[in-house]
Amino acid sequence: MRWQDLRRSGNVEDRRGMSGGGKVALGGIGVIIVVAIGLLTGQDPAEILSNLQQGGQATEQGVTREPGPRPDDKTADFVSAVLGSTEDVWDEIYAENNSQYEKPTLQIFENATQGACGSASSAMGPFYCPADQKVYIDLSFCDELRDRFKAPGDFAVAYVVAHEVGHHVQNLMGISGQLQEQRGRMSEKEYNRLSVKLELQADFLAGVWANRAQQMSKILEPGDLESALKAANAIGDDKLQKEAQGYVVPDAFTHGTSQQRMYWFKKGFETGDLSQGKYQDIQ
Repeated sequence: MRWQDLRRSGNVEDRRGMSGGGKVALGGIGVIIVVAIGLLTGQDPAEILSNLQQGGQATEQGVTREPGPRPDDKTADFVSAVLGSTEDVWDEIYAENNSQYEKPTLQIFENATQGACGSASSAMGPFYCPADQKVYIDLSFCDELRDRFKAPGDFAVAYVVAHEVGHHVQNLMGISGQLQEQRGRMSEKEYNRLSVKLELQADFLAGVWANRAQQMSKILEPGDLESALKAANAIGDDKLQKEAQGYVVPDAFTHGTSQQRMYWFKKGFETGDLSQGKYQDIQ
């Protein structure tokens, strides 16, 4: 991915070396990451989540990190460049619709941090919190994406960041808020079905970003799309369930199958047209 010349975002909070406590609240692809950790370590995902919750009960504290360069500074710079690209793309799309894009903040943390949705752990993976309009990411996830999920390359990470920014766009549109309002009035099965639609639309919006970013900045290199698709394939509900328990339970899906995730990202990239990925049309 050609990202070195991209504008860096000014909306990045760097909390590497800081720690925070509080109640853990999973979001974004956090549930999938917990399931994957259980798969890879042989632990019960419920036990992992319980440990996260218990560990999060400690009093919040902050530790000032030592000054100087860090091994993951290049990754932090890369993530800032991707966020800047999403800002430029969504600024343009909103302007085309006579509106103004409200930019999210991206917080880089290490191990754990505290936000409006509770405490975040590195085990949760990247996620978006609508309460404070922030994307949270522990940069160690970038290594996990390459090593554990077999999705190497910068563009795989860019897809994940763009997906979480897609959740921010959904929040601005009022889509995610409407789903949360309905949650108490529907069965778990129905809520899961609507949650899948939300995640697949975020994949579509990530594809729209890739389409527009390529037009604006020529960011793509050979193999980049395949890298993003590998990431989408790796975190499909069916794939993780099959590997974890040997069978698939569609009613328990919350993010969509590998095929669905790849399809909607590709559709967003191939069309670059928001009208092609309306929430009600996602399936």
